[in-house]
Amino acid sequence: MVSGRVAPRAVVLFEGRSDSLAFRALARRRSAPVDDLELIELGGITNLRRQLLALQDGGVARVFGLYDAAEGRYVSGVLRGAGMIGDGVEDLRSVGFFGCERDLEDEVIRAAGPDMVLETLAARDELTRFRVFQGQPAQRERRIEHQLHRFAGTAAGRKARFAADVIDLVPLERMPRPLTELLDAVARWR
Repeated sequence: MVSGRVAPRAVVLFEGRSDSLAFRALARRRSAPVDDLELIELGGITNLRRQLLALQDGGVARVFGLYDAAEGRYVSGVLRGAGMIGDGVEDLRSVGFFGCERDLEDEVIRAAGPDMVLETLAARDELTRFRVFQGQPAQRERRIEHQLHRFAGTAAGRKARFAADVIDLVPLERMPRPLTELLDAVARWR
């Protein structure tokens, strides 16, 4: 006989599609199951409060999240307002929220290095476009890491796949820390 009890569920919140796809790519690379998780793309961090309130009403057992460090103060305030952290909590990792220094694309570029990112662009037939982009006056004096970061967001759909495509190539020991810590936290919860 099947009991009417519903298993507690975990939810992982992401600012957008690119973060969610990168998380799935890392989970796939590490053979970590994510099918039992609800992965929610917020469509921007300003939707965090609304989403947390809805999840609290829905009886979610555990909420995790990934955010850009520049949004840390906002995230902390929302978590505090939702009763997920107390006034003295500064390290959001302790409650399952992990901040990327600038954003996930920056973390991924740093972890992979420019050469590996260029390999990814070549595999996607975008290396020629990137070379043209590099020749634009506004880009000529910038470091390649900055050019790659800017290029990731210049075409519809590119940013969504950029981090995940690079994650598919990065050696596991060089994965971006916030993404790895998030996946590890979810695994420990189970």
